[in-house]
Amino acid sequence: MDLDAVTKHSALHAKPNGLILQYGTAGFRMKAEHLDHVMFRMGLLAVLRSKHTKSTIGVMVTASHNPEEDNGVKLVDPLGEMLAPSWEEHATCLANAEEEDMQSVLMDISEKAVVDLQQDAFVVIGRDTRPSSQKLSQSVIDGVTVLGGQFHDYGLLTTPQLHYMVYCRNTNGQYGKATIEGYYQKLSKAFVELTKQAFCSGDEYRSLKVDCANGIGALKLREMEHYFSQELSVQLYNDGTTGKLNHLCGADFVKSHQKPPQGMEMKSNERCCSFDGDADRIVYYYHDADGHFHLIDGDKIATLISSFLKELLLEIGESLNIGVVQTAYANGSSTRYLKEVMKVPVYCTKTGVKHLHHKAQEFDIGVYFEANGHGTVLFSKAAEMKIRELAKELEDKKRKAAKMLENVIDLFNQAAGDAISDMLVIEAILALKGLTVQQWDALYTDLPNRQLKVKVADRQLISTTDAERQAVTPPGLQEAINDLVKKYELSRAFVRPSGTEDIVRVYAEADSQESADSLAYEVSVAVFQLAGGVGESPQPGF
Repeated sequence: MDLDAVTKHSALHAKPNGLILQYGTAGFRMKAEHLDHVMFRMGLLAVLRSKHTKSTIGVMVTASHNPEEDNGVKLVDPLGEMLAPSWEEHATCLANAEEEDMQSVLMDISEKAVVDLQQDAFVVIGRDTRPSSQKLSQSVIDGVTVLGGQFHDYGLLTTPQLHYMVYCRNTNGQYGKATIEGYYQKLSKAFVELTKQAFCSGDEYRSLKVDCANGIGALKLREMEHYFSQELSVQLYNDGTTGKLNHLCGADFVKSHQKPPQGMEMKSNERCCSFDGDADRIVYYYHDADGHFHLIDGDKIATLISSFLKELLLEIGESLNIGVVQTAYANGSSTRYLKEVMKVPVYCTKTGVKHLHHKAQEFDIGVYFEANGHGTVLFSKAAEMKIRELAKELEDKKRKAAKMLENVIDLFNQAAGDAISDMLVIEAILALKGLTVQQWDALYTDLPNRQLKVKVADRQLISTTDAERQAVTPPGLQEAINDLVKKYELSRAFVRPSGTEDIVRVYAEADSQESADSLAYEVSVAVFQLAGGVGESPQPGF
């Protein structure tokens, strides 16, 4: 490791004074002009991680659903997973190191992680369409090359596509071909095969309006659509030709504001969906005949997919265990429907994709979606092998069901939540089951809910247990919540501290919007009084 070269190059990517950052679930994110030093240093870290794992590591330059002027970076581990928690700490340490400490911090990480510095390193890099991404991507490359790492720059990619590339490279192409064409062909072939089984008349299921958040999803969907245009016609909106990234559009905007994105004309009962800025989230929606807006979020996506998988497993007579993983934010109606109607086991984890992904790996087939539309389905190696064998061996109807399951395995991007992959799965299932968007929406009715924030002096005063559904501290808070919840029908509420700022998030649901609003307000007051609220006390009415 040529530490003098590192020092020399690091000075060209100087750290602004007083800037302290924390590597979280989303990596590092902030205003793009403050990120040059972070990108260079994450290039360095990716080389060390690659040497340590003896594998290809990914670096993605994106800030996902954040505004266009922000940017960010995250590292992708060998099987397409998020960076290991111990290395998140190394990332934070390295990003915050002063220039004069860079050499010692790098050596410290190498020693703590027992990195063989003689080992070769290979890093793959992708970026989104933000104006700042190309320059910041080059800073990553500077970091990789100064430590002697080899790299491949894929240029413009969705975040899930980079996860896919890393997974392919580290399984010697068994998972798929590590090229953009390989990605398009693998997913499209599975989609076309799956939809062949659909008995729809005409083209009633075959047109979909897609809001691409003025992001990378538009470029990649446009490149890919000719592979499946016979089966599905996609009309792209907010494709980046005029509007700003994530501005008044995209999955996060639609979910938060409960209304369609700007620039999309919606006829009644037309199926529409939105990606977020880096195409790793998707939500569906439609207008009913009365002009009311209906959102179909990650909970309903998970319900549609897990119900379909359960039916196929029953068809082939296999007892592979399937589990749906949710967070405390999942609507209570979705949990009840899955458990009581579909008889699918449901598990709750702490908020954050890494917790969901980790839990989903415990099942033969693990389904996870956050309400925001980020999610996928994971098949264990044993389950995948079993299904592929059955697709060759079984007779007639059973074989057809096994073949469909095999197509589903190939259609999901098991390395990460992927809006394009999820969209194709959903479209195939709706066609196969002959469901309209309204029928899908009518599987169950969401309980009205309300989310609020309370400013506090110190968020660390609040600690939780039971997948964040119960407050442990401060004393008396959980008892107060329990008493409030008893006042309302079909109600529940929980509080959890933000991971990044001194606020406490409050969630409440009940049998009516009025009750949900009232419960959320009363819980907010309890938090303000018992957990050191600052500023103005919460007020009723929204």
